[in-house]
Amino acid sequence: MYQLSLFPEASAAVETVTWNPWHGCTKISPGCYNCYVYRRDAEYGKDTTVLNKTTAFSLPISRHGTGSRKGEYKYPSGTTFMTCFTSDFFHKDADLWRQDAWSIMRQRSDCFFYMITKRPERIRECLPSDWGCGYENVEICCTCENQALADTRLPIFLELPLRHRSIIHEPMLESINIRPFLKKYGGLIECVSVGGESGPNARLCDFAWILGSHMQCVEYGVGFHFHQTGAKFKKGSRIYDIPRDQQHTQAKKAGLDTV
Repeated sequence: MYQLSLFPEASAAVETVTWNPWHGCTKISPGCYNCYVYRRDAEYGKDTTVLNKTTAFSLPISRHGTGSRKGEYKYPSGTTFMTCFTSDFFHKDADLWRQDAWSIMRQRSDCFFYMITKRPERIRECLPSDWGCGYENVEICCTCENQALADTRLPIFLELPLRHRSIIHEPMLESINIRPFLKKYGGLIECVSVGGESGPNARLCDFAWILGSHMQCVEYGVGFHFHQTGAKFKKGSRIYDIPRDQQHTQAKKAGLDTV
């Protein structure tokens, strides 16, 4: 089984690069309310709801143009591309570009591509014709930020033909029970990742929720990763305001990771 280090600080041995072939998205669920992409675009007067193909579309297959490495790929074999992190890879407004993006992933079969989606209902219709049971170098992660969305999205997501799949509760907005899914599909899920919300209007994340998800994964032998505390974090009866540069390190110090 391919083990992806979900966030770059977790593995210094693999080069991790963000690849955004297109930019822009539309909000579809509670986890989107304080979207960092909207917040950042607002600073530049950009309309996030309009999707645009980016100048970085061909980034994974870009090559050196001069020097001793002329003609070689700029990004070496083994690079992990965090894909479409300022959009959703399965957004309907990207349908014209997606097949070319799949082609790039096929061409760079020596690299790994990781993407997160809130639109599992669109995945099947958007897969390439040669997908089969999945590309060995692609992992798709489904976001379920609350119980209602876990109950709605996971029955669709976990029946898809995916070689590598994971689940993320981020921003985690409440305690979430996915035991029925872990019991039925645990062998197909490589990791459950959890994290709080960042930004100036961050909603609270309770450590008790994190511990609950951790216990579920331990019970069913599924990998677990506590990504970040978020900006407003409750532990016991106390609520902490966590600076952005400490949210990852504080989560790591909890010692809950099993991947």
